[in-house]
Amino acid sequence: MAEGTAAKSANGSAMSKYDVEVEARLRVLEAAVEELKGHSHQSSGGGDVEAKLDDLITRLGRKMKF
Repeated sequence: MAEGTAAKSANGSAMSKYDVEVEARLRVLEAAVEELKGHSHQSSGGGDVEAKLDDLITRLGRKMKF
């Protein structure tokens, strides 16, 4: 008797070819999300965001009263 070649899920149940493809895509997406999370804490300008905000508030304070 021939043995099946279906992939197995984490709980041991058989997965279809479509399920295997979806699982692979999901892993790629999860890795990309984790990579983006690492970049989200970095400033695009390369400087301290709080210092830039404080400077902006100071300059606006010279022009406006708030």
